[in-house]
Amino acid sequence: MSEAAAAGRVEIRLVLPHPLGAAAVVALEDYARELTRAKAASALFADGAAERLLGLALEAPALAPEGAVLEDIQAFARQLAEQVGLGLGWT
Repeated sequence: MSEAAAAGRVEIRLVLPHPLGAAAVVALEDYARELTRAKAASALFADGAAERLLGLALEAPALAPEGAVLEDIQAFARQLAEQVGLGLGWT
């Protein structure tokens, strides 16, 4: 579920079956930024656990990450997490 944070910032919470590698995190940030037409996207990690992705922060998204858009981002994140050790699958 997404929740409003600072003005213009939206946070998306993610629950993934496996940790994401650095390249997958960047791919997810880019995907969410492009899909929502946000100014920026950054990964949110658990304190002290850089490998535990909690979600994404989107700066001023033009398209709200709700409904089908949110589901699409979550599905892409799950797909990346399921490909642990297999690369990104499309590079």
